[in-house]
Amino acid sequence: MKKIFAFAVIGLFFFSGCAGFRYTDSPALEFKDVDYTYPTKTVLDNPSVAYADLGSGENTLILIHGLASNAGFWRYVAPELAKTNRVIVVDLPGYGKSQKGDYPYTLSFYAETIKKMIETLKLKNVTLVGHSMGGQISIIFALKYPELIKCIVLAAPAGFERFQYGEGEWLRNALTAQGVRKNPEDGIRKNLTGNFYSWDDKWEWMVEERARNAKASEMREFSYTVIKCVGAMLDEPTWNKIQGLTVPTLIVYGKQDGLIPNPYLNPGFPEDIFKAGAAKIKNSKLVEIDKCGHMLIIEKPEEFNRAVLEFVK
Repeated sequence: MKKIFAFAVIGLFFFSGCAGFRYTDSPALEFKDVDYTYPTKTVLDNPSVAYADLGSGENTLILIHGLASNAGFWRYVAPELAKTNRVIVVDLPGYGKSQKGDYPYTLSFYAETIKKMIETLKLKNVTLVGHSMGGQISIIFALKYPELIKCIVLAAPAGFERFQYGEGEWLRNALTAQGVRKNPEDGIRKNLTGNFYSWDDKWEWMVEERARNAKASEMREFSYTVIKCVGAMLDEPTWNKIQGLTVPTLIVYGKQDGLIPNPYLNPGFPEDIFKAGAAKIKNSKLVEIDKCGHMLIIEKPEEFNRAVLEFVK
């Protein structure tokens, strides 16, 4: 029972199931072969980082995905944002097409990786756009390196919710790398729907991708990354630091987010968590999207893009 709760709480995309398509007999899908709908290239070394470089414009938006996700999850928002901006869509180390291995996988490690990318690619007028765990990484970056960015956009961000010590340890211990690897397809689909206000079969590509990735040669390293990141989110809390943000901050969330706040440990309403957080940030704007769950960048891309483009402009 604890493991079931942990999947729902953390918002992993290893979900379990209802009737639908079946990929049990489909061939393995290597992480490097996943179709994001846009091409990627690499930068940096040890670890190398895969990224998509789209569009052009005065401003640069760096899109940072969440836990157990990848750059392809931005496919419904990135092309529109790229019509008027340069858009860098990142695969964090350990995820997607980026290098995997024995790396720290702390949130500060990821913030340093983004810093190196900005410096290496000589990016200007940067806005960090982080979803879920990517939002918490963006907060840490903005606290450390405010001079390198113009503003941040936090999409259903982790890091606004406070966990007591015992709660955090429960979350940390409830999930294992083997559980990540062995979760069956039926486990993938059912919990996935909990990330949405209203699931649509047009998002079935996520189920297929995860089910076929489970057979991939890098799945063991990927599952290790996920477990390390769960601990990292607990080890580097930001709920008690967000008042230190000095850059303009946009917070966008789904009104029916089923993952934030934690429905088992901190039952309540997303509005309460995000309003309280926004109140601590001097220069912040809060946007709520109705009929929308945690995966707002997939479920409501038009509304999300409208809020981001208005804010950046």
